[in-house]
Amino acid sequence: MTRVWGSSWPPFVASLLLLGWLLEVAAGSSDSTWTAKHEAGRCALKGQCGKKSFFGGQLPCPDNSAAEVPNEDTRNKLVAICGDKWTKGAICCDGDQIESLSTNLKRAESIISSCPACKENFFNLFCTFTCSPDQSLFVNVTETQEANTGKLIVTELDTLWSDDYGKGFYNSCKDVKFGVTGGKAMDFIGGGAKNYTKFLKFLGDTKPFGSPFQINFPRPSSGDFTNMTAANPAAKACNDTDEAYRCACVDCPASCPELLTIAERGACHVGALPCLSFAVITVYCAFLLLLVAAVSGHIAYQKHSKRKSERLQLLQDAALSEDEDEGDDVRHAGMLEKPQGQYWINSYCDAAFNKLGFVCARFPLITISASVVVVAVLSIGWVNFAVETDPVRLWVSPSSEAATEKQFFDSNFGPFYRAEQAFLVNDTHSSGPGPVLSYDTLAWWFDLENRVQRFRSMKEGVSLESVCFNPTGKACVVQSITGYFGGSFANVDPDTWREELRHCTEQPGSQECLPGFQQPLSKDIILGGWERTDDILDAEALITTWVVNNHPQGSEKEAVAMDWEEMLKNLLQDAQREAKHRGLRLSFSTEISLEQELNKSTNTDAKIVLVSYIIMFLYASLALGSTTLTVNSILHNPANAMVQSKFTLGVIGILIVLMSVSASVGLFSACGIKVTLIIAEVIPFLVLAVGVDNIFLIVHEFERVNLSHPDESVETRVSKALGRMGPSILLSASTETVAFALGAAVGMPAVKNFAAYAAGAVLVNALLQVTMFVAVLSLNQRRVESRRADCFPCVRVGRADTGRHGAQYGYEEEGGLQKFIRKVYAPALLARKVKIAIVVVFLGIFTAGLALLPTVALGLDQRQAFPRDSYLISYFNDLDQYFNTGPPVYFVVKDSDVSERLHQQELCARYSTCHSFSLTNVLEQESKRSDVSYITGSTASWIDDFFTWLNPTNEECCQEHGKTCFAGRDPPWNVTLYGMPTDGEFLHYLSKWLSSPTNEACPFGGAAPYSNALVIHPSSTTNPVPASHFRTSHTPLRSQSDFISAYASARRIASDVSESQNIDVFPYSKFYIFFDQYASIVSLAGTLLGSAVFIIFFLTSLLLGSLATGLVVTVTVIMIVVAVLGTMALVHVSLNAISLVNLVICVGIGVEFCAHIARAFQFPSNAVLAKAPHHLVGRMARGKDARAWASLVNVGGSVFSGITVTKFLGVAVLAWTRSKIFEVYYFRVWLALVVWAAAHALVFLPVALSLVGGEGYIDPESEGSLEDDLNARRYRSLLPDEDVDSDDY
Repeated sequence: MTRVWGSSWPPFVASLLLLGWLLEVAAGSSDSTWTAKHEAGRCALKGQCGKKSFFGGQLPCPDNSAAEVPNEDTRNKLVAICGDKWTKGAICCDGDQIESLSTNLKRAESIISSCPACKENFFNLFCTFTCSPDQSLFVNVTETQEANTGKLIVTELDTLWSDDYGKGFYNSCKDVKFGVTGGKAMDFIGGGAKNYTKFLKFLGDTKPFGSPFQINFPRPSSGDFTNMTAANPAAKACNDTDEAYRCACVDCPASCPELLTIAERGACHVGALPCLSFAVITVYCAFLLLLVAAVSGHIAYQKHSKRKSERLQLLQDAALSEDEDEGDDVRHAGMLEKPQGQYWINSYCDAAFNKLGFVCARFPLITISASVVVVAVLSIGWVNFAVETDPVRLWVSPSSEAATEKQFFDSNFGPFYRAEQAFLVNDTHSSGPGPVLSYDTLAWWFDLENRVQRFRSMKEGVSLESVCFNPTGKACVVQSITGYFGGSFANVDPDTWREELRHCTEQPGSQECLPGFQQPLSKDIILGGWERTDDILDAEALITTWVVNNHPQGSEKEAVAMDWEEMLKNLLQDAQREAKHRGLRLSFSTEISLEQELNKSTNTDAKIVLVSYIIMFLYASLALGSTTLTVNSILHNPANAMVQSKFTLGVIGILIVLMSVSASVGLFSACGIKVTLIIAEVIPFLVLAVGVDNIFLIVHEFERVNLSHPDESVETRVSKALGRMGPSILLSASTETVAFALGAAVGMPAVKNFAAYAAGAVLVNALLQVTMFVAVLSLNQRRVESRRADCFPCVRVGRADTGRHGAQYGYEEEGGLQKFIRKVYAPALLARKVKIAIVVVFLGIFTAGLALLPTVALGLDQRQAFPRDSYLISYFNDLDQYFNTGPPVYFVVKDSDVSERLHQQELCARYSTCHSFSLTNVLEQESKRSDVSYITGSTASWIDDFFTWLNPTNEECCQEHGKTCFAGRDPPWNVTLYGMPTDGEFLHYLSKWLSSPTNEACPFGGAAPYSNALVIHPSSTTNPVPASHFRTSHTPLRSQSDFISAYASARRIASDVSESQNIDVFPYSKFYIFFDQYASIVSLAGTLLGSAVFIIFFLTSLLLGSLATGLVVTVTVIMIVVAVLGTMALVHVSLNAISLVNLVICVGIGVEFCAHIARAFQFPSNAVLAKAPHHLVGRMARGKDARAWASLVNVGGSVFSGITVTKFLGVAVLAWTRSKIFEVYYFRVWLALVVWAAAHALVFLPVALSLVGGEGYIDPESEGSLEDDLNARRYRSLLPDEDVDSDDY
């Protein structure tokens, strides 16, 4: 049955609409003679003469008689309601009018009593209008009609009030808050008026919910009002100097203390550029100018010197041409400045690895067995293997403020509600979004919500009623447009629903608009897209939110709620198809959706990651064979392919990588450190990057030893190879392990756990490579020399060559990559002009990276974590576009005894003795500068609403023993708080209030809005209310930056209040736990990366024996990381825990790229160095140039093929991932890492070493007798054919 809107007059609605009820008391036919005389002491209307209709109220009689002195009883009634100024003199009202006036003013008082000035002005207007003895001076009756009693009644009149009073009246009331709704009282008493003329017009207009007769408030200057004078009593200001009328800050901004100005953060700019960007660009430009000046000066000096030389012709004959000068550095080994000294640490490491290699190669089976046993023992920890998927436990340190505060909130107030939300949007048409509201759409939406309420879950058989949040015990909290219509479509009239909807969106606190759970519904939380036209009927989206109780994780009740959510998800997925059929679109999210879609994304990513690893495995296994299996050897004898292949060796090398990962996971799982998805996806990638490179280095060096010392035993050859490469592996492994281990010291579990697992895996991998892999390498060489087939060692290939004296069969032939590096790349790279260009270019890249650092954003858009086809993506898009309400934020007060007056004053806002910087006052002030505070709307202050509930003028609220609480109390209830209860009495009434419902009779009950806002321990003698919270809201937060800033702002506000009021306050919102990392992530990243860089410098300098070379390596790693950071800014990769882990990986991979080249530079192989091309002779730094050339020739190919190509192939596969998070945070970052690390290690590092590298040392493995030197000459791959002299062989 359709409701009759306005057929009943609930008390607080009637009080809001006083404009009618109060005017009944006063106003009479369209004949100005009804107020013929306008003079002092004469009335215009008086008494009550009847009604317009059966349902109307009593209206006044036109009466232009003289004012009369009332009897004592009438006088007392008038003074009681209108004040002491009415104790004397005649009046123009009778006892019945005063009774009605008193009744209706008391109803209004419940809304505006918190502001004494507004209340005084409101009461004064209606008391003066009704009873002033000079009424005829400012009231003129213009229309009357005959009432049902046969008497004339007033139906329209004009009343003159001065502009000053109108402005003062409006200004005193415009900011008054109505505690129950959180809205403004002006929305009720003035229809949301924006100025005093509209305010007075709303009070006087005839309407169903307003005045029963027309009261016109013409401006005194708008016409000729003969003999009339505008009423002009002194309006009280809300910040009146008289404390009796002064309003609290929450209701009067003029009364508020001024908050400290918040200094803008990060505002340092020079024009459009951040200061850092401007500074580094300026320095780089200055460097370029100095370089140009230096080069120009050098050229000019050279020309001047040549002209003045007496032996110019001789010099011209002897001097090198410009082109020759670029390349001639080292003529021959005899002219080369070879390293002369030894470095004791390197010699010790060389000897130790030599012995280790000999033992492992001598006893390969024992070594392999021991390695497998150790790994197996460490892997036992897999029995405790557990994956951590809870984002809270991943991104937040258990000891952090956010974690401890969340634990406190959950344990005291219960876990934050589970929210299920749906959007119905009309945007499927080519013409663009349109209105979603129609009678038919409402019918379907009501039906859908009814299905949600009726349907039961599959497993537990529970309905919404069993799991929902139900504060009143009468109705679930469902925030929807259906709440405006009592949840029943029967209440939706096809002809009037639009007007009813407009009314409820304008006055959501009206009793007929309240939903079953008795809390007003703001239009912003149930309708979206109406802002374009400012017409609610043009809304483009319907929004419904079902609030479900939450429970401790893993509890049975949580499982029940999740079961119901599964049912809801299935129902809404079916509804999506129904909406599509109607030309609409439905998006939704349930509490379980996020985790389910994340797992779905992970399962999808797992396949891509697996393919990536398989490609890297295959490449590494096949590429190892290319070290000896060349085209010439296969053409000469195809049988060699079966023997010289190293596929098995490559597979075992990859298995060693997997064993190291297994051992690390087992070890740390046994220690109780959980695996994260980051670890599962990243650690194999990291260890492959490190491990494959080391395998290539060992195998390549072993093949060189095979050629240079073919007559030695396998054990000796293996020991020589490991003796040379072992220290290089030690350098890279030690720096990486220590750098990763530093991350274990941070509090963020995702980073901490990754660091522990990564450090363990890298360390175990290095140990297995110098033991188990060396043993397998010796077995493989024995297989080759016995002519047994790869992969099938039982098969002997008789026609194959052993390769032991391989020079005659072309085994010494170098591959295309090695030849390119030796003959083309290395000499060209070390040319003088090329080196200058490289330094300029790479310093430019470094400058660009630094300049882009300030633009790297913080955050992680959760939409990136889902598969591209996830239904949650459209939901989050709709959330951003249509949901115009920010998340709630709770300011929690701990350990404050609110039963004491002092602590009450530290929290309250609506009473005159509340502290100026009390919690609620500060929140109110912060809401007025929401652009910096991110706080908006009124604060739900339980203590203010509790005291309002005690106000005896609200007769139906607090009842005890059949009487109104605090009625006749001495001292009486008053705005100074000194009549308020304390101690035990406070707890008594507080408990009573928290069980008091919000209903038609009393809208101030605490059961619905505050049932979970306080923790009460009545038996406690120290602090009976140990915790309570004050709820407000953030502004709509659209971006990650907004969320981060909102969290920081809430922290600032809580800290300021705690300090100023000496109480313990902290902010809590559901999203804070996920954004806590950003409060410290920049400093954390700086600390981690800075510490890692220091470790790199210390260990490289120590193990290489040169501060200069250690510094070059460290600077190169820094440049790699900065280049990756700059790329992150360009390709929109934000800084968060995931990218922080990747930056730590950048340091490790950067070291891996650089360490081997740096060591080959510090300890060059004499066999390689002796064959430096002739055209590298001639410069003072010829020793460094030749060593840089030798380092590239020696290990450059291994670095490129072993790590660059391997990683590039693995990363390239990630481009096909369906997960946005993998595409953004792994593919983009890792691709940038591979490109920049390879470029810096293979291009910049050799040049930097040739310029400022340290002095070299003798490599012990390169020392030897004349026989060793002759053996070294057999390595013909180092000799370009056209450069070999005939006497060399």
